[in-house]
Amino acid sequence: MDDGLFLNSPYIVHLPSLEYNFSLSQGGASLAPYVRPFTDEERTKYARYLAPNTNVIIDDEIKKLSAEITGGEQNPVLAARKLYDWTLHNVDYWVKYPDKLKASGIGSTEYCLRNRTGNCTDFHSLWASLARAGGIPTQIVYGSFLKKELDGKDADQSYHCWPEFYVPSFGWVPHDVAIADIFMGDFPTTAENDEKVRLTTSDGYRGADRAKVDYYFGNIDERRVTWSRGRDLILSPRQTGDPVNAIAKAYVEVDGQSVPDGKGWTRKLTFADKK
Repeated sequence: MDDGLFLNSPYIVHLPSLEYNFSLSQGGASLAPYVRPFTDEERTKYARYLAPNTNVIIDDEIKKLSAEITGGEQNPVLAARKLYDWTLHNVDYWVKYPDKLKASGIGSTEYCLRNRTGNCTDFHSLWASLARAGGIPTQIVYGSFLKKELDGKDADQSYHCWPEFYVPSFGWVPHDVAIADIFMGDFPTTAENDEKVRLTTSDGYRGADRAKVDYYFGNIDERRVTWSRGRDLILSPRQTGDPVNAIAKAYVEVDGQSVPDGKGWTRKLTFADKK
C-alpha cells in the first residue's frame, strides 16, 4: 500500500453507480480463446502476486491440490474457472449454517481448507493460494458493499473482499466465488440464517440463481467501494507494528500498539442513496 489514509469520523463519500463487467460469462468462454499462457518475463514482473502471505500459504499440499484441480490447464482464465468451480463445490459460506459453521477471523487458507467453510476472506485466501500455486498472479481487494437493505439505516455495512487475477494482455480480472456460493442455493433458508444470508450480499437473496453464479466469475456488481488491496501491508507512514494482515475497515495504532476494531474504536459505515 503506497499511501496511508487518515480520516476523521464522520465522513461522507459521494460515489457514482458503477458496474465492472468483464464479460467472462459461461466459464470465461468469451475471453478464453484470446488468452495465452504467461511468459517467463510476466511471471518475473508479477512475482509479488505469486508469493505467499502469512495467512495465504503455498505449501506442498496446496501445490498438489492446485495441480489436481487445474489438470495442467495453461490458459489462465480456464484454470481460474476450474479453481472457482472447485471452491464452489467444496466450501460453504458460514452464514448458510451459522449454528455450526464459523469464520477464522483472520482470512486463512489453512482454516478454510481444513474446515471447508469461512467468510469471504477465508474463501478468497484459499482461492488465492491455489491460483498462485498454479502460476496465476492474484491479489485480494478489501472494501464494502453498500447494501440495498441498509439504505438510510443507522447500521454498519461491515466489509467484503474479492480477488483479482491477472490475465496476459487484458489486465486484472475480478471474481467473487464467496458470494457466488450463496447463490448456489444449496441450503435451506431458516430463522437462524435468513438475515445473515441476505446481508452477506449486496441486494438480498431470493434463492438459487445460476446466472449469478456464472456472473460473479469475471464480474463484480455495483454497490461496492474499495478500501485496500493486498495482505501483509506496510503503510506509509510506516506502522510501528508488524505488517498488517489486511485493512478491511481501518488500521489504528495507539502509543505504537495496534488496536483492533471494537477495542477502543469502532468504524461505522452508513449510506443513503440520493433519490
